Amino acid sequence: MIQARELNRRFGDRTAVERLSLSVPDGTVAGLLGPNGAGKTTTVRLLTCLLSPDSGSAQVAGHDIARDPQAVRRSVGVLTESPGLYKRLSVWRNLHLFAELHGIAQPEESVRRYLSLMGLWDRRKDVAGTLSKGLAQRLALARALVHEPPALFLDEPTAGLDPEAAREVRQLIEDLRSDRRAVVLCTHNLPEAERLCDRIIVLNTRPVAEGTPEELKRRLLGAGTVVRLARPQPELAEALLQLPFVKNAEALDSGLSVETEEAEDHNPELVRRLVELGAEILHILPQEGSLEDVYLKLMEGEHAA
Repeated sequence: MIQARELNRRFGDRTAVERLSLSVPDGTVAGLLGPNGAGKTTTVRLLTCLLSPDSGSAQVAGHDIARDPQAVRRSVGVLTESPGLYKRLSVWRNLHLFAELHGIAQPEESVRRYLSLMGLWDRRKDVAGTLSKGLAQRLALARALVHEPPALFLDEPTAGLDPEAAREVRQLIEDLRSDRRAVVLCTHNLPEAERLCDRIIVLNTRPVAEGTPEELKRRLLGAGTVVRLARPQPELAEALLQLPFVKNAEALDSGLSVETEEAEDHNPELVRRLVELGAEILHILPQEGSLEDVYLKLMEGEHAA
């Protein structure tokens, strides 16, 4: 649904996007992560034909961004970080206007559907400028969806929403995946990205890492196992380092932290060796890393470089 090959964009002497390639199939939520100034917003503007690349190519919903930008714009829905509503128009008129601009055959039906979906039906007569930040965000999301686009670009979609509204928006994003739409999610909310995204692309003007959250955790954090012991046995950590598949082992107050190549494959042998060494094992469990751990490790590497 969304493909980019070697996209580059500069603003004067500053490189905004460099050698960016990505692929987002339909039914996939892809997360764009990176610090401020990493090129996330520029990437979205390139792929939605609001900017032209200096070099490289991209297609969205089968349309080339250089040869057929109008078709690309018809095929995308965009939620920007700032809602950008017509503040003097009512909620209904804001959405109806965009339904008309998109040439929807029955705009009233679409407006009713998406205002109801976003919990705004009872506020349809309110002037948009009187809405809270959270309600304005809901209206902007309805505007991005009203023409049923196959590709969506969402910039911080739950920013400013209360927990209940944020949960509803996250559920909506999961439903969009089931509708076979491609969604690109730009966010600084790493737990939200880990929950929603099938693939993660970390940018720092250029691609730094890409993969599923689980792949990135295995690649950057390794496979870890925590062994809970009945009593502290710190001497076991050094003994475990003799095993060929153990990359690191550290003593904890309550047991051991063991990093292996593949925990699921090697844990049976790990347990056998611990028993041979006299370990009093209470239980073992995977040592869970998070996407936040992955991101911070990647950014530390970028700063070191």
